[in-house]
Amino acid sequence: MSEYNAEELAAQLQSENSRENIKKRRKERARKRRIAVLKSIVRLIFTVFLMAAICTAGYYVIGFGIQAYRDVRNMYEAYLIRQEANRGEIDVRFDGYTNVLVLGLDDAVNMDNDEEKRADAILLISMENATGKVRILNIPRDTWVEMPQNKGETRLSNVYAVGGAPLMVRTINQMFDISIHQYVVIDLATFGRIVDAVGGIDLYVEQNMDYDDPEAELSIHMRQGYRHLDGKGAEYYLRYRSDDLGDLGRTQRQQKFVKAFYAKLLRVDTLPKIPAIADIIKQNVTTSAELFDSVHIGNVIRKLSIEPPRTIMLPGDFSRNDDTVWIMDRAATDEIIHELFPPEETGKE
Repeated sequence: MSEYNAEELAAQLQSENSRENIKKRRKERARKRRIAVLKSIVRLIFTVFLMAAICTAGYYVIGFGIQAYRDVRNMYEAYLIRQEANRGEIDVRFDGYTNVLVLGLDDAVNMDNDEEKRADAILLISMENATGKVRILNIPRDTWVEMPQNKGETRLSNVYAVGGAPLMVRTINQMFDISIHQYVVIDLATFGRIVDAVGGIDLYVEQNMDYDDPEAELSIHMRQGYRHLDGKGAEYYLRYRSDDLGDLGRTQRQQKFVKAFYAKLLRVDTLPKIPAIADIIKQNVTTSAELFDSVHIGNVIRKLSIEPPRTIMLPGDFSRNDDTVWIMDRAATDEIIHELFPPEETGKE
């Protein structure tokens, strides 16, 4: 009997243990389900917050993009307004060219004995965008011109004192009926620094040059022959005009010097000096070119032809009434402009 009871008790205990195991397993499964539900809720909450954050960020990014577009558009529209004010309306006939007016300034004294800047060297530089060929039209500073907007007549050098580079651009646009895309204004001292930066210029000085002007602090003494001109020597060479040709001879020397300078710029050993040149230009040169012009200008520079630039002096003669004034020959000038900008290339009929 006791043996039976022992076996029955063992079976009962075993049965109870099984039920406990089942309960434990059930509790464990229930606990795991609660944890899984909790995790799902947490993931749902995280997803909701993440989606909200993405939507919020997207809203601000889109808003920022729209505002940035508006800002750039407004900047470009303001740029177009400034450019038109600086250079006038651009004629589509000249889209195949890059025309730049270069003005070399010199100090002068007006009738009231006040110092003022005047255009001492005036060059219209034109490059064919497709070939990189460069043509340079030298305009004597004493050319007699009619200023636009009924501002009267005067020597071209005086126009800068009246209305700065923008009025110079408009006056020359009117003279030649062409479009000038950019202007560059530089004084002779800065140009001398650029000449020093490229390592000087080798040039044949065609005659002995002796000239002293204490008021202008100018003392020029150069001997005829081949010379290596540093910045100061280049300034003296370009400013000298104490010969029979006066400013006409000075303009011819400018043409000669520009060719030598152009050849020096294209030399391989000039490449490492470009950063120094760029720094001088950035700090001391005034130009109408802006951010929106930089890519185009970079492409233009890369396309410069190795051929020497063609230099032309504005046709004309000295005035009969004043032999210091240059009178443009209209017929000869029109012929040159027609040659430089052929109708079939500029879109004329």
